[in-house]
Amino acid sequence: MTETALHSDPARPELRALATELKAAAQTWTHSAVLARACPGAPALFWAHASETGTRSFSQLDEAANRLASRLRALGVLADDAVALMCSNRPEFVEVLLAGLRIGARLTPISTQLTADEVRYIVADCAAQVFFVEAGLDGEAVMARRRIVIGTPDYDAALAAGSPAELAQPEAGQLMLYTSGTTGRPKGVYRRTPDIVEPQFGGSFADYQPGDVQLCAGPAYHAAPLLFDLRWPLASGVPVVLLDRWDSLGVLRLIEQHRVTHAHWVPTMMQRLLALPESVRRSFDLRSLRVVLHGAAPCPVPLKRAMIDWLGPVFIEYYAGTEGGDNIHVDSPDWLRKPGTVGRFHPEAGHRILDEQGRDVAQGEVGRIYFRAPAEGRFEYFGDPGKTAAAYQGERYTLGDLGYVDADGWLFLTGRGAETIISGGVNIYPREIDDVLASHEAVHQACTVGAPDNEWGERVVSVVVLHAGFAASDELVAALREHAAQQLAAFKRPREIVFVDELPHTATGKLLRGHVRARFWAGRERQI
Repeated sequence: MTETALHSDPARPELRALATELKAAAQTWTHSAVLARACPGAPALFWAHASETGTRSFSQLDEAANRLASRLRALGVLADDAVALMCSNRPEFVEVLLAGLRIGARLTPISTQLTADEVRYIVADCAAQVFFVEAGLDGEAVMARRRIVIGTPDYDAALAAGSPAELAQPEAGQLMLYTSGTTGRPKGVYRRTPDIVEPQFGGSFADYQPGDVQLCAGPAYHAAPLLFDLRWPLASGVPVVLLDRWDSLGVLRLIEQHRVTHAHWVPTMMQRLLALPESVRRSFDLRSLRVVLHGAAPCPVPLKRAMIDWLGPVFIEYYAGTEGGDNIHVDSPDWLRKPGTVGRFHPEAGHRILDEQGRDVAQGEVGRIYFRAPAEGRFEYFGDPGKTAAAYQGERYTLGDLGYVDADGWLFLTGRGAETIISGGVNIYPREIDDVLASHEAVHQACTVGAPDNEWGERVVSVVVLHAGFAASDELVAALREHAAQQLAAFKRPREIVFVDELPHTATGKLLRGHVRARFWAGRERQI
């Protein structure tokens, strides 16, 4: 099988003819079984991991998923039992994903950037019965009830011990991703009803057509790439180009080579693409690109305009989060008419913008954005009913963002609840960083915020008050950074530490994080 087979393989049938079968298979995440029967030799994955490349056909992918699924059942994993997965973008990630979802498991993908202590907490908190972890990652040091190491004979043995036959009585599983929110340790975002992903053919958001190819260039353990770059195409029979790590030149080569039609990027990726010399960028044939979704972080207007000028009106921006969203998005033509909007606001669907007293604000005024909670499938924080209750206000919930609606009904984001930092498209929760810094003997109190950064969107800055007897110095900054490095993943560690005499608080003693954040954003029109 040649590497260009993803867009030209003659064995691929007209998959829309399988729409009814694929829709039925969506109820138990057995789409790959339908595709293995219809086009067994057609490529499902092309992967580039480290210095290796390879392909998986639909039949190979389905067989591996069946083997792992039967092995998990033999290990006693039942419906709603937890399976944890810590793995980079490689075919085993997809195999474990499919296996876990078709036995009804509660599957938790874990960031490959976390430290062993952070992984240990999540594996224990989600009550993982089995932990799949890639060899060489920090999580390999984490003991679990049953650990299977990807990239070693351990994983091969798990495959060999399972049956390649289609699973008897498959059940739809559920993903449970971890997010910290505003306080304490991370919590799993859990829904009691399975999130069914049906084929995304013509007329859907993805609008997949015959011959389409999806690129997955962001980490698959994040909510957006997991949905847009894996679950959607896997449910639709669309092959995926799976890239282990971002490489701007490599991305352009893969788009040209495989005639990629769909991708999901965050603004940092766009910045890096535009940083390439124009002569280099324009030397690649990228005309196959038809849909590039982006969200997860605010996109500066000049950056997005430059991307549209280069690649055309292929960009669709969405507004959502791990906890949910509600059909707010904007295509390139509408965005060019309303630069900076994230989509049309729908009051009839329960979208509201409220002030601090919970009252609707007037058109054009800034307030907090709320969605109507669905009747079924509401998120909850796993094992934390108190935090779950605090996330809702009656029938509404918020992602914490501030914005306004213009006279034509378009939503513009102006700021964010000061808690969450978004750097490179990744959510970072400052309370966790504060707690680590405060455990150092020199630190009386810490307040971590996001400061503006041209490449990453925001950078992590910690504002620190010292105990009596300690003085600010370069040596102390180095000591605090080393202290953070022992407990926090690299992307969470403060890039800058600022010492102050005191931090602002309310009369009741609540830290005013927004006031601290404002000093770094002063004079800027947008606050995100």
